[in-house]
Amino acid sequence: MQVRIGVIGLGMGRYHLKEYQSNPSVSIVAICDQNEPLLAEYQTLYPQAKAYTSYEELLAAGGLDGVSVALPNFLHAQVTIAALRAGCNVLCEKPMALNAAQAAEMLRTSQETDKKLMIHFNYRFSPPSRFLKRYVDEGHLGQIYYAKTHWLRANGIPKLGGWFGIKELSGGGPLIDLGVHRLDLAMWLMGYPKAKAVSAYTSGLLGARIARDAGAKYDCEDLTAALIRLENGTVINLEVSFAGGTDKDQDMVTGIYGTNGAAIQRNRGEGYEFEAVALQNIAGALSQVNPKYFERCPSAIEHFVNCIIKDCQPEASAENGLEMMRIIDAIYRSAAEGREVTV
Repeated sequence: MQVRIGVIGLGMGRYHLKEYQSNPSVSIVAICDQNEPLLAEYQTLYPQAKAYTSYEELLAAGGLDGVSVALPNFLHAQVTIAALRAGCNVLCEKPMALNAAQAAEMLRTSQETDKKLMIHFNYRFSPPSRFLKRYVDEGHLGQIYYAKTHWLRANGIPKLGGWFGIKELSGGGPLIDLGVHRLDLAMWLMGYPKAKAVSAYTSGLLGARIARDAGAKYDCEDLTAALIRLENGTVINLEVSFAGGTDKDQDMVTGIYGTNGAAIQRNRGEGYEFEAVALQNIAGALSQVNPKYFERCPSAIEHFVNCIIKDCQPEASAENGLEMMRIIDAIYRSAAEGREVTV
């Protein structure tokens, strides 16, 4: 089967295009962006694809098995819903939507149309993450009771002055941009238990100062810290920031703690490192285990294509995306109200 793909949005969508182009099972038949010079540039790179400045026109033309929706956050829900109703399977960039209400409507539409809806939680699909998932699932850590995860940037507000810093368009700052990746990874490693309650804090002091000095608009948080209580009794500690908090350009860590030990994955932008903290006799430190995590695994986009070909449901599901938005909504509500809130 040759899967006919369209890509809507050529910002993040350019990375989708590269992966689709390298997949022999994919034909890129349509691309779309309102930025006409950018669209013309990519039309020269992908001459087989018909170019559109309107996603409505792209969808009306038909002939697509799937689309990537790689647009600013505020457009995710409306374009995804339109694509599903047009008969397309959809890979939607993260975050799924601006809030849980929009995400729920997206999920309902995918169920009503019987089309696949996958959220681009691509950090699950790295070889180190797949290895760590196997390690946890095989029971090496014993009973999981705690996780901590963070993504801290020293000075990394994306595209300062653009839509990323306008809450009405982005939905928020590092929580909805970076935290969604870290939290999804931790939740996935733990089996995706449902969240029960959240206690959170946000700050926008550094972002406001950086934006003021640059003469740019910015009304989002630049740091979020949250404690997330899950229905199975476990807890996740989450920290994310666009500015400050690390002596490196950026620091990403996810740790899973169990009754037999802890496994910690760290990425400082120079590849992945593993640590193991043994409380009992684990089968060797992770760094000494045969490095199976170097084995190739399908990327998120390859997984989406395979789901269309094999007619199976995506692993990074819309249900996971909705649960993520429920947690994010609760984190922002807790921070605004200064108290723990139920999810």
